[in-house]
Amino acid sequence: MLFDRDDTLIVDVPYNGDPDRVEPIPGAVRSVDRLRRAGIPVGVVSNQSGIGRGILSAGQVRAVNDRVAELVGAFDVWAVCPHVAEDRCGCRKPAPGLVTAAAAALGVDVHGVVVIGDIGADVRAAAAAGCRGILVPTARTRPAEVAAAARDAEVAGSLEEAVSLALSGTLAGKSYAPSDGVRS
Repeated sequence: MLFDRDDTLIVDVPYNGDPDRVEPIPGAVRSVDRLRRAGIPVGVVSNQSGIGRGILSAGQVRAVNDRVAELVGAFDVWAVCPHVAEDRCGCRKPAPGLVTAAAAALGVDVHGVVVIGDIGADVRAAAAAGCRGILVPTARTRPAEVAAAARDAEVAGSLEEAVSLALSGTLAGKSYAPSDGVRS
């Protein structure tokens, strides 16, 4: 199971390079722990254009990620895109690169992966990688992103609901096996 970082696992602080400003989203610890207890590998896929803009260093992003891990628990993989959109790289969501790289690092078939995020780019990256996406909208999620996700992916009211949907193995009338490709 892969998660976006900002506004999915932690409260978004734009271009945050300060670990002391990390605050988990309500339910994040319970949600990720639920997956760990079920033996499901967990990872984070995160666009961090602040690096490419020269606003943040890679070390600052690592420090924030380390703080996320302290507060939410360890993750099996972190995949971070440091590029700006103008770079047109293959890793910046909505491109599939972060998702496919994280699945490979986990040793799982990307088609059995679920990506949970708060914006359209997260669920579009999942679709581009050939896996399942679940959108958890926030006040900043654009209505068009919610509408597109409702049509092409799944929409959940909270992170805990998204994890429940992912574990249920169903999406838009289709049956999924969320543990497919997961090595124990």
